[in-house]
Amino acid sequence: MKLATLRTADGTRAVRLDGDVLVDLGHADLGELFAEDGWQDKAAAATGTTYAAEGADFAPPVPNPSKVVCVGHNYTNHIKEMGRDLPSHPTLFPKFADTLLGAYDDIVKPAETDALDWEVELAVVIGKQVRRAAEQQAADAIAGFTVMNDISLRDWQFRTIEWTQGKIWEATTPVGPYVVTPDEAGGVRPALEVKTVVDGEVMQQDDTGTLLFDPVFLVQYVSTVITLRPGDIIATGTPAGVGNARDPKVFLHPGQTVVTEITGLGACVNKVVRA
Repeated sequence: MKLATLRTADGTRAVRLDGDVLVDLGHADLGELFAEDGWQDKAAAATGTTYAAEGADFAPPVPNPSKVVCVGHNYTNHIKEMGRDLPSHPTLFPKFADTLLGAYDDIVKPAETDALDWEVELAVVIGKQVRRAAEQQAADAIAGFTVMNDISLRDWQFRTIEWTQGKIWEATTPVGPYVVTPDEAGGVRPALEVKTVVDGEVMQQDDTGTLLFDPVFLVQYVSTVITLRPGDIIATGTPAGVGNARDPKVFLHPGQTVVTEITGLGACVNKVVRA
C-alpha cells in the first residue's frame, strides 16, 4: 500500500492511493492510523471518501511524530567524501515535528544561512511500539518507507562539534509524499535507488542496499536507547554528492528546485524561496 496524509479544507486526512484517487482511511493522519491495532487490514479494506491524487496537497506523512531520529555516516561513499573513517556504531541526532514539511511544500531559505544543503534519505516509519527490539520484532515494527530531504544549514551545523543546530531549522525538511509498506517497497531491507536532482542536474545517486546499518538494525539499535512509537521516523542517512563536500562548495538558493526521489517510493519536489 501507498499511504499518505492529505491536507483538505476540513483538516488533514489519512489516505490510501488507489489508482488515481486517494481513499479516506477514517483517521486524521497516518500517525493516528498506525497507533491502531490491525491498522494494515483496516487501511487495505477502507472505502471512505475519495480525493483526486493529481494536484493533492500532502502534509508530512506523520505530521507530529513523537520523535525523528536521524543517522549520519551510513553510506560508504559519503563517509569517504567527508574524510571520515567508517563508524562502528550509528551516529544519531534528532529532528522535531516543527522541522518537517510536506513533499511539495516550498523550502523557505532561512535568512541566517548561506549554506543550505540537500540530503536525500530513505526514512523508516514505525508502525508498532517497540523497546529493545529483537531482529524480528524490529522488522515487524516497520510500517513502511518514505523519502526525506534532510536539509542542512552547514554553517550552523559546523559551528560546534555537535550537529543538531544545523539540522533542526523550522520548516526545512520535506518528507513524503507516501509511506510505502514493505510488501511494495521490496521488503524491510530494500535496495532502492536514491537520487537528488537540483534544477535538472543529478547531485546524488546511490542504492539503499549499500547502507552500512540497514533499517532493521537501526530499529533495533534506536529502540535499545528509547521506545519507538507508531509514527516515529528514522532517517537512514545520505549518500555522496552533498553540496558541502564539493570543490567548490555548492548550496541551494532561492529560485532553484530540488527533487529528492527514491525508486518505488516517490519524490519530494521543493522550490527554494526567499524568506
